[in-house]
Amino acid sequence: MTTNLNPRARRDFIIKFASVSGSLAGVSLLSACGGSTDNAMLQFNYGVASGDPLADRVILWTHAKYEGLKDSVVLTYQVATDASFATIVSTGTATASESAGFTAKADATGLTAGRDYYYRFICNGWISPVGFTRTLPATSVTSVKFAVFSCTLYSAGYFNAYDSAVKSGAQYAVHLGDYIYEYGSDPTTFGNGDAATLGRVTAPATDIVSLEDYRTRYALYRTDPSLKALHAIMPWITVWDDHEFANNAWLDGADNHNSATQGAWSARKAIAARVYHEWMPIRVQDPANLLKIYRRFDFGNIFTLHMVDTRNEGRDKQYDAYNDADGGLTRYATALTSGTDATHRMMSVTQQNWLTSGMAASTATWQIMGNQDIMARMWFPASVLQAQAVASASPTTANQQALLTSVSSYLLAKATPAAARTPTQAALISTTTNPRLPYNLDAWDGYPIQRETILQTVKAQGNKLITISGDSHNAWFTNVSTLAGVKVGVEFAGSSVTSPGFESAGLGGFAGSLDGTVVVPGGYGLGMGLVDDLNYAETLRRGYLLMTATAASVKGEYVYVDTIKSTTYAASTGKTITVSAVDMSVSYA
Repeated sequence: MTTNLNPRARRDFIIKFASVSGSLAGVSLLSACGGSTDNAMLQFNYGVASGDPLADRVILWTHAKYEGLKDSVVLTYQVATDASFATIVSTGTATASESAGFTAKADATGLTAGRDYYYRFICNGWISPVGFTRTLPATSVTSVKFAVFSCTLYSAGYFNAYDSAVKSGAQYAVHLGDYIYEYGSDPTTFGNGDAATLGRVTAPATDIVSLEDYRTRYALYRTDPSLKALHAIMPWITVWDDHEFANNAWLDGADNHNSATQGAWSARKAIAARVYHEWMPIRVQDPANLLKIYRRFDFGNIFTLHMVDTRNEGRDKQYDAYNDADGGLTRYATALTSGTDATHRMMSVTQQNWLTSGMAASTATWQIMGNQDIMARMWFPASVLQAQAVASASPTTANQQALLTSVSSYLLAKATPAAARTPTQAALISTTTNPRLPYNLDAWDGYPIQRETILQTVKAQGNKLITISGDSHNAWFTNVSTLAGVKVGVEFAGSSVTSPGFESAGLGGFAGSLDGTVVVPGGYGLGMGLVDDLNYAETLRRGYLLMTATAASVKGEYVYVDTIKSTTYAASTGKTITVSAVDMSVSYA
């Protein structure tokens, strides 16, 4: 039997039971701790969390520490079908030790598919806050609702998107990376400008490098009440991106890593991976290799979710990470045309084969790829990219006007029927005289041959592909197409929770030019913008994606919050996009 509480009931339960737990702190339910710590206060300062649900199990997480002591805490976890814990269906022990930063995780087994559960941790009468979780659905499920997040910079503002999701009715949370950021608290650093005013100054004050640094940063994030509430109310499925390590990380380094002052990259990467596994409710795939986190989840017969790692597991150095004057475009173009790009990879061949073979084996209607970076071709006309580069390097009024002129000239040429175009307009539209070039070589655009190989394989399989992506801090909906322009799937890319997007560079009003709505107001999917495969863009607001999947369709609602600078906010749906399973056609509302 499947039980489901409505979102308000679940939220009210969590809030109520958290306060009840505190009042029961002196009640001796079990004696699991023992020893000289019996009279010490046990603290659960960072709440509880669950994650990596399967049909018969789920990972449970907490942080437990005796006040003023470093003794290990042996906890008993309980999973029940009722709020009073009268019917306990899974129980066991988990230890919060100093070696794990006093975090504790347990894989609660023996559960039923598609079932809601309550869980808690107890020790000598001390009771953690109560969490609410669920297993993956049975094959007979008819609908799945999940929320998608990325890019949560603590210092940039409040996590109102998390708070909104608590009330959304989502059953699962998917986080696509940048759960934390590694930057220090310097007010001039990215996103830190309002931190002191908002009371969101990061700790430690420097970029995080050591084991204690990373643990301190995760602990800071987990003090946020909205984040704690969302962890407590639904299971999370997560993957890291670069900032859980350092900005623009790749296999052997990162833009924001200096070996001379911060030590070996391999050591920092190992520390970051270790602490990620300590603080996230994630199931370890390989105890001997914590950097292996790609894995998949079957949501009945509706969809299989393939969570990939395009950041640390096998990524080659980005073309734009060599400090070339042109941002790496010449290096990229040379590699692509010469064929050497065939060995330039976002992920290892092993992971690539795991991904495509898993899609081939899945019997679900949809194949959803949980992906850090934008996979679609975000190719801009070279004329616009060149003007933008000049304006960025020297933001004079004349250069800014030249950029606007380049945009409007291209859009006008594109909107003009081919037979009526002037020679100048024809040259702008021609990909020979005005080639299309990627604006972000850190995304899949910088690894086009491996992307092409994956897409051609998916196309041959006949699978219905949807990618969900983060990293860019803006909201996009695009076709996912081959280099020849053949549509293979679609991509829902969500806005950040707090991290600044295009608006921070003065390009917040750029969306209409990108997706073509400035040319055809209110029109979507017409290919009339600067980016051919882009059908919808939002470059001003922060928020998240609310996805509803059935055998007939996948619906994505772009939910935005009107501010991240106050905890008083309003959330609204900016655009609802539905993809049909019949022919992958798209409708907008």
